[in-house]
Amino acid sequence: MFSKASKTTQTTNKSGSHGTEKKGGLSVINADLRVTGDLISESDVQVDGSVNGDIRTRTLTIGQSGEVRGEIVAEKIRICGTVIGQVRAKDVSLSDTARMIGDILHESLSIEPGAHIEGHCRRIESAADEGGLTVIQAGQVVAANVKKENK
Repeated sequence: MFSKASKTTQTTNKSGSHGTEKKGGLSVINADLRVTGDLISESDVQVDGSVNGDIRTRTLTIGQSGEVRGEIVAEKIRICGTVIGQVRAKDVSLSDTARMIGDILHESLSIEPGAHIEGHCRRIESAADEGGLTVIQAGQVVAANVKKENK
């Protein structure tokens, strides 16, 4: 009588905590993987391969062999590889191996000596607003909070 009830309770608890771990986990794009299309995640993403598309996530790390061609919107971004496109985040960090071609919109920015940047860096008050895009041409904001179409 006592052992059956406790086994059922233990099984339920294990299942509940397992579901929580998946939501907060880390998604990795390995060095030998090429992705064409947009990536959207509510957890953390690490790119060691190649992504040709926009990325929206909570925390993004681009490894030394990683390359992203597209817009990146996140709360926190660490760039060690190559980014070609606009970056918008609350906290942006470029390592000495980073190669950034495009504009950076940030609240906090750190750049290690040796990082390569071609583009404008602009401090903004709230980088992760409502998920709208900011369109910049020739260093000027053309449109702000543009919603992306879902296809």
